[in-house]
Amino acid sequence: MTPNNPSRRQILAGISAATLMAAAPAAALTKGEAEQLIDNIVSDIVAIINSNDRGQAMFNRFEKVFATYADVPLIAQKSLGPAWRGASASQRRAYVAAFRGFMARSYGSRFEEFVGASITVTKSRKTSGGFLVDSKIKLKGKSPFKAQWHVIDARGKTLMFNLFLEGVSVLSDTRVQIGSMLDKRGGNIDKLIAHLRTAG
Repeated sequence: MTPNNPSRRQILAGISAATLMAAAPAAALTKGEAEQLIDNIVSDIVAIINSNDRGQAMFNRFEKVFATYADVPLIAQKSLGPAWRGASASQRRAYVAAFRGFMARSYGSRFEEFVGASITVTKSRKTSGGFLVDSKIKLKGKSPFKAQWHVIDARGKTLMFNLFLEGVSVLSDTRVQIGSMLDKRGGNIDKLIAHLRTAG
C-alpha cells in the first residue's frame, strides 16, 4: 500500500477527522501549543489502536478523541458544503452529532492496519490559518509516510481542523463522500442525518 492509497487517506480522516484551509487566523496560537495538541492526539490514537478494544467500545473512544481535539462543528459544516446554509438550527445540531458518530464508526473499524504503528511529530510551521504540524507515520513492515495536521485557534481553543497526506487534503475526500450521500437522498438533510446515524 502506498502513501497515496485512497483507503489510507480515508482511515486517517477518522483521526482527524477530518479538512479545509479556510479557517480563522490564529490570533494567540503558538507553535508549542499546536505541536502539543498533535502530540496529545497521537498519544490517544496509538493507545486506542494498541488496546484490546474493538467494535463499539473502540468507536466510542475514537469519537471522544475526535470531539476533544478537533473542531467538529466546523469540519462537519465544511463537509456538508452549501447545504449547510439551508439547514435549520436543529438540523445543524443533529447533523453534527450524526457526523461525529459516523466518522468514528466508518474509520475506526479500519484501524487494525495501524496496530503496532508509530506516529512521530517532526516539525511545524505557521500558516495564514494557524500551524501545519508535520508527522511521520510508520506502519509495521511498511515504509513511513508524511502527514500534516492543520491546527487552528478555534474561538480561543486550540483544535485540529484538517489533515494532509502527501499534500492531499483529507476533508476533500470526506466532503465528496457526504455530498454523494446527500445527492442519493435527493438533497434531503433529514434523510442524510438518519443515514449517518447508522452508517459506517
